[in-house]
Amino acid sequence: MRYSQYLLPTLKEVPADAEVISHQLMLRAGMIRKVAAGIYNYMPLGLRSIRKMEQIIREEMNRAGAVECLMPMANPAELWQESGRWEKYGKELLRFKDRKDADFCMGPTHEEVVTDIVRNTVRSYRQLPLNLYQIQTKFRDEIRPRFGLMRGREFIMKDAYSFDLDDAGADISYQKMYQAYRNIFQRCGLRFRAVEADSGAIGGSFSHEFMVLAESGEDAIVSCDSCEYAANVEKAEVLWTEQEAVAPEQELQLVETPQQKTIQEVAAFLDLPAARLVKTLILQTSAEEVVAVLLRGDRELNTIKLANLLDVDWVLPAEEEVVRHVTGAPIGFAGPIGLDARLIADNEVRTMSGYVVGGNAVDRHYVGVCHPRDLVIDQFADLRRAEQGDPCPRCKNGRFESWRGIEVGHVFKLGTKYSETMAATVLDDQGQSRSLVMGCYGIGVGRTVAAAIEQNHDEHGLKLPLPLAPFQVLVVMLNPKDAQVRQASEDIYAQLLEAGVEVLLDDRDERPGIKFKDADLVGIPLRITVGARGLQDGTVELKIRTSGEQSALPLAEIVPALCQRIAAADET
Repeated sequence: MRYSQYLLPTLKEVPADAEVISHQLMLRAGMIRKVAAGIYNYMPLGLRSIRKMEQIIREEMNRAGAVECLMPMANPAELWQESGRWEKYGKELLRFKDRKDADFCMGPTHEEVVTDIVRNTVRSYRQLPLNLYQIQTKFRDEIRPRFGLMRGREFIMKDAYSFDLDDAGADISYQKMYQAYRNIFQRCGLRFRAVEADSGAIGGSFSHEFMVLAESGEDAIVSCDSCEYAANVEKAEVLWTEQEAVAPEQELQLVETPQQKTIQEVAAFLDLPAARLVKTLILQTSAEEVVAVLLRGDRELNTIKLANLLDVDWVLPAEEEVVRHVTGAPIGFAGPIGLDARLIADNEVRTMSGYVVGGNAVDRHYVGVCHPRDLVIDQFADLRRAEQGDPCPRCKNGRFESWRGIEVGHVFKLGTKYSETMAATVLDDQGQSRSLVMGCYGIGVGRTVAAAIEQNHDEHGLKLPLPLAPFQVLVVMLNPKDAQVRQASEDIYAQLLEAGVEVLLDDRDERPGIKFKDADLVGIPLRITVGARGLQDGTVELKIRTSGEQSALPLAEIVPALCQRIAAADET
């Protein structure tokens, strides 16, 4: 491809509305252009990276035994009503009516549609296992789309769905997809972790997220420094061993704490560490229940764990009037003593004694609190957010390390959540009807490319790994008006094309400085510079974008050297 004939509109300045580096660089490098909030054109350069990502996905999905299909973006409401998600999914589901006044939605995911396909075409266990996948445009009407392709409303996704006769078969399908995902992200040249995660709105019993490690990641994850355990902090287990509660050593006292409201303020006032305080969080649930959660003062509540414990869709901090009704005091002074609400405490509180809690009155706190002497806790559970340094709950020997991650893939064990509600059954070898056991597996295609940029860039521009780079080689023709330079550049370009190399020839009549800045911005991994000075010595310059390494190579050897380097990268 010739640069002079290519649509590659680079930008010098950082766009004002681009917050994260991938968004900034994708705009500056001419990979995407905004159409509306959360909706982008994939420009030629960006589309090349997208297509390369898709090809890696296809090869690994096919190798794992999945079969590609394509389902429509527009989904009839009846299918979503069957599954119960028409009302439950929320405002992210873009609903509309056709000219016959029938209800439809733009598919944010395709569990309903694929289940409908299988229930109408698969009759016998002999047709199982089956895994159908697609690479399709999705639409989720995000309330606040941001970060370019990282959180858009319209996006390209690979979603796959497995169908098995029983749980044992579903476990095999899950493991095949888990390994296929590892292969995909390894082939992309990315640093990532597969972490245990909450299944969220999709549902299901078990899931893993695949996180590209990057400081800009929205998700916090922890991993053991001694074993393979890793998890999103929303899911990460906290090790707790059964211990006897410490006997009370002091009397219960209600003390004045004038103008001290926060954990930090009260701890400082009483000259105690925050770990000696227990905060009482008043929360409301989607089931319209009010609960009080007790948590050590220096810990954070994991609301996902609490919602799962209570078997509700969500938990939120109670509103001011609810807190006043339950505690008799404004927000900031809640305590468990005398509280008329269900009390649930984190496991860590179980062995605590002589701690401090709110007094359910302004500027009042109880000190010397012990249970069950002073209060009765209804239930103990793992409710806190895991932190760096916590002991590993699996191997018991390691400690947690913390990371920031960008979720690029998610695999779910769905069970029979959709097959039962939508009557997707087959006959087993005894002629009995069985609900299919399902799995669901998604990869954000554009999001993965954006995450790769978050992980691979410098102050000058992109440094994409070779498998995802839009072109493998950039040939920079320093002076197109110099006949010798032009001829040498054209010869290298033609030979690379003949060898099957993806090459961009910068044949523009621009100053060398502009060409070099654009080259670094676009970040093509291998750059060949052809100039009159080098040709006098029979050499051209090779620059490796990732390392910055530069070397002069004989003109006759440059094409074989490039082909050898690209082949070696493909093998890894």
